Amino acid sequence: MATRQVIPLKSVDGPRCACTSPIGAIDRSEIESRGAVLAALGDPIRLGIVELLSRHDRLCVCDIAEAFPVEQPTISHHLRLLREANLVDVERRGHWAYYGLRRDTVKRVAQNLVDLL
Repeated sequence: MATRQVIPLKSVDGPRCACTSPIGAIDRSEIESRGAVLAALGDPIRLGIVELLSRHDRLCVCDIAEAFPVEQPTISHHLRLLREANLVDVERRGHWAYYGLRRDTVKRVAQNLVDLL
């Protein structure tokens, strides 16, 4: 499996062009944070998990695994990445893990995209 690498934004040092267009500073940490969330959504299985969870309050990991043509450890890997991106949360009930969509995060991501228009 290919590993994705996050490339940090770099500063432009050196001579500037003669343009006088007023542009504001970009909050690099915010852009990198948004990029990490969008990268998490960039995988078809992870996007499918988010879509599946959007239709339910919480789902057991075994129910999520049944919806995809991959093994349960792969689903757990994808769920971990979604947790790290703050897109899902987990509630442990005995031996089972129930996942729910962080709707606040999804709404913020959607609003950030709308704000680009």
